Amino acid sequence: MSQTPWTVRSLKAALDEAPGVGADELSVRVLEGSDPILLVTMHWQGDLEIYVSVSDQQVAASALLWPVDEQEDRNAFNEFLLKAQKLVPLSNFGISAVGGRDYYELFGELSTTTSIEDIVIELRTLAENAIEAASDLRASFSTAA
Repeated sequence: MSQTPWTVRSLKAALDEAPGVGADELSVRVLEGSDPILLVTMHWQGDLEIYVSVSDQQVAASALLWPVDEQEDRNAFNEFLLKAQKLVPLSNFGISAVGGRDYYELFGELSTTTSIEDIVIELRTLAENAIEAASDLRASFSTAA
């Protein structure tokens, strides 16, 4: 574990220098706002964007999947996601509003004192899970429903 709790800027610096992580795997930038967040672009996963926020209580990472209004039979799909939740390691499904539109998202949370190595594992796992959810999981449900 990290001794000092992460901030957005200290986490960016640590990710930029993380052992075993190259610029070809991911890049990180700060998105300024009332509460700055990190935008982590996972290049090995098709430039998937992961948003990372840091609060006093946790580090939260999330990836948007697809708009809720594009999902056939949303109620049945939402029930399916809740039942499938335990099949997706280190990640949870949710719905977030972005620009007035609801999106399915995949997210994970860590302690603010989690080691940079564990944060990198979380980012990699979240990216892999998001890619699988956007293809396999969505397709499986459509054919099973």
